[in-house]
Amino acid sequence: MTTATRLAEAVDSRDPAVGLAAVAALRRLLEEVEAAHVGNARAQGWSWEAIAAALGVKRQTAHRKHARRIITPVTGEHE
Repeated sequence: MTTATRLAEAVDSRDPAVGLAAVAALRRLLEEVEAAHVGNARAQGWSWEAIAAALGVKRQTAHRKHARRIITPVTGEHE
């Protein structure tokens, strides 16, 4: 069983401590997955506008959230 599946099941718990912990863990997992996909999109040449549209946010929001995390593959420098 995957981590996401276990967490999704825990969200249904009647125990608030279990359910809330699962929600927090899912939020962290979602942030990691989003960052990985944004990095992949940038590596494939996607613009911040295209990424923002796919995420349903404004370009500035996507850039502000993710630009500092991404390292360009050629130079190893942050964007």
